[in-house]
Amino acid sequence: MATSMVTGGTSGIGREFVTQLAARGDDIVIVARDTERMAAIKADVEARYGVSVETIAADLSRREDVDQITTRVEDPNHPVDLLVNNAGFAVHAKILDPEALELHDRAVEVMMRAVLVLSAAAGRAMKARGHGAILNLSSSSAWINTGNYSAIKAWVLTFTEGLSNELAGTGVKAMALCPGWVHTEFHSRANVTANHLPDFFWIDAEVLVREALNDLDHDKVVSIPTPLWKFFIAVATHTPRSAMRFLSRTLSSSRDKDDHPRHTPGGEA
Repeated sequence: MATSMVTGGTSGIGREFVTQLAARGDDIVIVARDTERMAAIKADVEARYGVSVETIAADLSRREDVDQITTRVEDPNHPVDLLVNNAGFAVHAKILDPEALELHDRAVEVMMRAVLVLSAAAGRAMKARGHGAILNLSSSSAWINTGNYSAIKAWVLTFTEGLSNELAGTGVKAMALCPGWVHTEFHSRANVTANHLPDFFWIDAEVLVREALNDLDHDKVVSIPTPLWKFFIAVATHTPRSAMRFLSRTLSSSRDKDDHPRHTPGGEA
Protein backbone atom coordinates (compact mmCIF):
# COMPACT_ATOMS: atom_id res chain seq x y z
CA MET A 1 0.00 0.00 0.00
CA ALA A 2 1.33 3.44 -0.93
CA THR A 3 1.79 6.28 1.56
CA SER A 4 1.06 9.91 0.65
CA MET A 5 2.14 12.90 2.74
CA VAL A 6 0.13 16.12 2.42
CA THR A 7 1.30 19.35 4.04
CA GLY A 8 -1.50 21.73 4.92
CA GLY A 9 -3.86 18.78 4.73
CA THR A 10 -6.58 20.01 7.08
CA SER A 11 -8.43 22.41 4.77
CA GLY A 12 -9.03 23.47 1.20
CA ILE A 13 -7.02 21.82 -1.55
CA GLY A 14 -4.93 19.86 0.93
CA ARG A 15 -7.99 18.36 2.59
CA GLU A 16 -9.31 17.32 -0.82
CA PHE A 17 -5.98 15.63 -1.61
CA VAL A 18 -6.28 13.69 1.65
CA THR A 19 -9.79 12.55 0.72
CA GLN A 20 -9.04 11.49 -2.84
CA LEU A 21 -5.74 9.81 -2.01
CA ALA A 22 -7.38 7.86 0.82
CA ALA A 23 -10.24 6.91 -1.49
CA ARG A 24 -7.80 5.26 -3.86
CA GLY A 25 -6.29 3.29 -0.96
CA ASP A 26 -3.24 5.29 0.10
CA ASP A 27 -2.19 5.53 3.72
CA ILE A 28 -1.95 9.22 4.63
CA VAL A 29 0.45 11.44 6.55
CA ILE A 30 -1.05 14.86 7.34
CA VAL A 31 1.25 17.74 8.27
CA ALA A 32 -0.49 20.81 9.69
CA ARG A 33 -0.70 23.15 12.68
CA ASP A 34 -4.29 22.51 13.80
CA THR A 35 -4.07 19.40 16.00
CA GLU A 36 -7.80 19.24 16.76
CA ARG A 37 -8.73 19.39 13.10
CA MET A 38 -6.10 16.76 12.24
CA ALA A 39 -7.51 14.41 14.89
CA ALA A 40 -11.03 14.80 13.50
CA ILE A 41 -9.86 14.21 9.92
CA LYS A 42 -7.83 11.17 10.99
CA ALA A 43 -10.89 9.58 12.62
CA ASP A 44 -13.13 10.39 9.65
CA VAL A 45 -10.76 9.19 6.94
CA GLU A 46 -9.78 5.98 8.73
CA ALA A 47 -13.45 5.14 9.31
CA ARG A 48 -14.56 5.93 5.76
CA TYR A 49 -11.69 4.45 3.76
CA GLY A 50 -10.03 1.86 6.00
CA VAL A 51 -6.57 3.38 5.60
CA SER A 52 -4.02 4.47 8.19
CA VAL A 53 -3.68 8.20 8.89
CA GLU A 54 -0.62 9.59 10.65
CA THR A 55 -0.69 13.19 11.88
CA ILE A 56 2.30 15.45 12.49
CA ALA A 57 1.85 18.85 14.11
CA ALA A 58 4.26 21.29 12.49
CA ASP A 59 4.58 24.95 11.56
CA LEU A 60 6.57 25.05 8.32
CA SER A 61 7.73 28.60 8.99
CA ARG A 62 9.84 27.11 11.81
CA ARG A 63 12.99 25.49 10.48
CA GLU A 64 13.17 22.97 13.31
CA ASP A 65 9.69 21.77 12.35
CA VAL A 66 10.76 21.43 8.72
CA ASP A 67 13.72 19.36 9.92
CA GLN A 68 11.28 17.10 11.79
CA ILE A 69 9.26 16.52 8.62
CA THR A 70 12.45 15.94 6.64
CA THR A 71 13.40 13.14 9.02
CA ARG A 72 9.98 11.54 8.50
CA VAL A 73 10.25 11.84 4.71
CA GLU A 74 13.67 10.18 4.76
CA ASP A 75 12.63 7.30 7.08
CA PRO A 76 13.50 4.12 5.12
CA ASN A 77 11.24 2.00 7.32
CA HIS A 78 8.15 4.10 6.57
CA PRO A 79 8.66 5.40 3.02
CA VAL A 80 6.62 8.24 1.55
CA ASP A 81 5.58 7.43 -2.02
CA LEU A 82 3.92 10.77 -2.81
CA LEU A 83 4.76 14.13 -1.25
CA VAL A 84 2.21 16.91 -1.76
CA ASN A 85 3.73 20.27 -0.80
CA ASN A 86 0.46 22.13 -0.39
CA ALA A 87 0.82 24.28 2.75
CA GLY A 88 0.52 27.99 2.14
CA PHE A 89 -1.48 31.15 2.64
CA ALA A 90 -2.61 34.22 0.75
CA VAL A 91 -0.22 37.17 0.62
CA HIS A 92 -1.82 40.41 -0.54
CA ALA A 93 0.46 42.82 1.32
CA LYS A 94 2.23 45.47 -0.70
CA ILE A 95 5.94 44.93 -1.28
CA LEU A 96 6.70 48.47 -0.06
CA ASP A 97 4.63 48.15 3.12
CA PRO A 98 7.12 48.35 6.03
CA GLU A 99 4.69 46.48 8.30
CA ALA A 100 4.52 43.48 5.96
CA LEU A 101 8.11 42.23 6.17
CA GLU A 102 7.31 39.57 8.77
CA LEU A 103 4.48 38.27 6.58
CA HIS A 104 6.74 38.14 3.52
CA ASP A 105 9.44 36.33 5.52
CA ARG A 106 6.90 33.76 6.68
CA ALA A 107 5.63 33.28 3.13
CA VAL A 108 9.14 32.59 1.87
CA GLU A 109 9.79 30.08 4.66
CA VAL A 110 6.53 28.16 4.17
CA MET A 111 6.05 28.31 0.41
CA MET A 112 9.66 28.36 -0.80
CA ARG A 113 12.21 27.08 1.69
CA ALA A 114 10.03 24.27 3.06
CA VAL A 115 9.16 23.21 -0.49
CA LEU A 116 12.84 23.14 -1.43
CA VAL A 117 13.98 21.23 1.65
CA LEU A 118 11.17 18.67 1.64
CA SER A 119 11.32 18.15 -2.13
CA ALA A 120 15.06 17.54 -1.96
CA ALA A 121 14.70 15.09 0.92
CA ALA A 122 11.87 13.23 -0.78
CA GLY A 123 13.69 13.23 -4.11
CA ARG A 124 16.79 11.63 -2.58
CA ALA A 125 14.80 8.98 -0.71
CA MET A 126 12.58 8.17 -3.69
CA LYS A 127 15.50 8.07 -6.11
CA ALA A 128 17.21 5.49 -3.89
CA ARG A 129 14.06 3.32 -4.09
CA GLY A 130 13.56 3.93 -7.81
CA HIS A 131 10.01 5.28 -7.59
CA GLY A 132 7.89 8.06 -6.11
CA ALA A 133 6.34 11.42 -6.90
CA ILE A 134 6.48 15.01 -5.66
CA LEU A 135 3.61 17.42 -6.28
CA ASN A 136 4.25 21.09 -5.50
CA LEU A 137 1.45 23.63 -5.37
CA SER A 138 2.18 26.60 -7.61
CA SER A 139 -0.56 28.88 -8.96
CA SER A 140 -1.87 30.68 -12.00
CA SER A 141 -0.44 33.71 -10.18
CA ALA A 142 2.96 32.54 -11.42
CA TRP A 143 2.06 34.21 -14.74
CA ILE A 144 0.74 37.43 -13.17
CA ASN A 145 2.92 40.13 -11.63
CA THR A 146 1.06 40.85 -8.41
CA GLY A 147 3.77 41.03 -5.78
CA ASN A 148 5.50 38.56 -3.55
CA TYR A 149 2.87 35.81 -3.79
CA SER A 150 3.19 35.72 -7.58
CA ALA A 151 6.98 35.70 -7.28
CA ILE A 152 6.88 32.78 -4.84
CA LYS A 153 4.55 30.76 -7.03
CA ALA A 154 6.66 31.50 -10.12
CA TRP A 155 9.65 30.17 -8.17
CA VAL A 156 7.73 26.99 -7.26
CA LEU A 157 6.92 26.42 -10.94
CA THR A 158 10.49 26.93 -12.13
CA PHE A 159 11.94 24.95 -9.21
CA THR A 160 9.66 21.98 -9.89
CA GLU A 161 10.50 21.95 -13.59
CA GLY A 162 14.18 21.93 -12.68
CA LEU A 163 13.60 19.17 -10.14
CA SER A 164 11.80 17.13 -12.79
CA ASN A 165 14.80 17.49 -15.08
CA GLU A 166 17.14 16.35 -12.32
CA LEU A 167 14.97 13.31 -11.58
CA ALA A 168 14.56 12.26 -15.22
CA GLY A 169 15.24 8.55 -15.69
CA THR A 170 15.16 7.76 -11.95
CA GLY A 171 11.56 6.57 -11.72
CA VAL A 172 10.63 9.62 -9.64
CA LYS A 173 8.23 12.29 -10.91
CA ALA A 174 7.87 15.96 -9.99
CA MET A 175 4.86 18.07 -10.98
CA ALA A 176 3.78 21.66 -10.34
CA LEU A 177 0.05 22.20 -9.90
CA CYS A 178 -1.06 25.66 -11.08
CA PRO A 179 -4.71 26.27 -10.14
CA GLY A 180 -6.73 29.37 -10.76
CA TRP A 181 -9.26 30.57 -8.20
CA VAL A 182 -10.56 27.62 -6.17
CA HIS A 183 -13.65 27.33 -3.95
CA THR A 184 -11.95 26.78 -0.56
CA GLU A 185 -11.34 28.58 2.75
CA PHE A 186 -8.05 29.92 1.35
CA HIS A 187 -9.38 33.34 0.34
CA SER A 188 -12.03 33.77 3.01
CA ARG A 189 -9.54 33.02 5.80
CA ALA A 190 -7.38 35.82 4.42
CA ASN A 191 -10.40 38.15 4.29
CA VAL A 192 -10.26 38.26 0.49
CA THR A 193 -13.71 38.47 -1.11
CA ALA A 194 -12.75 38.51 -4.82
CA ASN A 195 -16.09 40.12 -5.62
CA HIS A 196 -14.72 41.31 -8.94
CA LEU A 197 -14.37 37.76 -10.31
CA PRO A 198 -17.23 36.16 -12.28
CA ASP A 199 -18.40 32.68 -11.30
CA PHE A 200 -16.86 30.96 -14.32
CA PHE A 201 -13.35 31.82 -13.05
CA TRP A 202 -13.76 29.52 -10.07
CA ILE A 203 -12.79 25.84 -9.82
CA ASP A 204 -14.17 23.24 -7.41
CA ALA A 205 -11.45 21.68 -5.26
CA GLU A 206 -12.74 18.19 -6.08
CA VAL A 207 -12.32 18.79 -9.82
CA LEU A 208 -8.91 20.40 -9.31
CA VAL A 209 -7.48 17.50 -7.31
CA ARG A 210 -8.98 14.85 -9.58
CA GLU A 211 -7.40 16.48 -12.64
CA ALA A 212 -4.10 16.97 -10.80
CA LEU A 213 -3.82 13.32 -9.82
CA ASN A 214 -4.74 12.27 -13.35
CA ASP A 215 -2.03 14.55 -14.75
CA LEU A 216 0.48 13.11 -12.27
CA ASP A 217 -0.45 9.57 -13.33
CA HIS A 218 0.20 10.63 -16.95
CA ASP A 219 3.65 12.06 -16.12
CA LYS A 220 2.77 15.72 -16.63
CA VAL A 221 5.34 18.17 -15.26
CA VAL A 222 2.94 21.14 -15.14
CA SER A 223 -0.75 20.65 -14.35
CA ILE A 224 -3.21 23.43 -15.21
CA PRO A 225 -6.80 22.46 -14.38
CA THR A 226 -9.83 22.91 -16.66
CA PRO A 227 -9.86 23.96 -20.33
CA LEU A 228 -10.68 27.55 -19.37
CA TRP A 229 -7.59 28.01 -17.22
CA LYS A 230 -5.43 26.17 -19.76
CA PHE A 231 -6.59 28.77 -22.28
CA PHE A 232 -5.90 31.69 -19.93
CA ILE A 233 -2.39 30.46 -19.16
CA ALA A 234 -1.65 29.81 -22.84
CA VAL A 235 -2.65 33.39 -23.61
CA ALA A 236 -0.59 34.72 -20.70
CA THR A 237 2.44 32.72 -21.84
CA HIS A 238 2.34 34.26 -25.31
CA THR A 239 1.40 37.79 -24.27
CA PRO A 240 4.22 40.39 -24.17
CA ARG A 241 5.47 40.93 -20.63
CA SER A 242 4.71 44.65 -20.86
CA ALA A 243 1.06 43.81 -21.54
CA MET A 244 0.99 41.33 -18.66
CA ARG A 245 2.39 44.00 -16.33
CA PHE A 246 -0.42 46.34 -17.39
CA LEU A 247 -3.02 43.60 -16.85
CA SER A 248 -1.50 42.80 -13.47
CA ARG A 249 -1.74 46.44 -12.39
CA THR A 250 -5.38 46.49 -13.45
CA LEU A 251 -6.17 43.30 -11.54
CA SER A 252 -4.37 44.56 -8.45
CA SER A 253 -6.22 47.87 -8.56
CA SER A 254 -9.57 46.09 -8.87
CA ARG A 255 -8.72 43.70 -6.06
CA ASP A 256 -7.64 46.53 -3.76
CA LYS A 257 -11.11 48.07 -4.04
CA ASP A 258 -12.77 44.85 -2.87
CA ASP A 259 -10.40 43.08 -0.51
CA HIS A 260 -9.45 44.15 3.04
CA PRO A 261 -7.20 43.83 4.94
CA ARG A 262 -3.97 42.95 3.20
CA HIS A 263 -1.85 41.45 5.96
CA THR A 264 -3.75 38.43 7.22
CA PRO A 265 -1.64 35.23 7.14
CA GLY A 266 -4.62 33.16 8.23
CA GLY A 267 -4.97 31.07 5.10
CA GLU A 268 -2.26 28.61 6.03
CA ALA A 269 -3.40 25.12 6.92
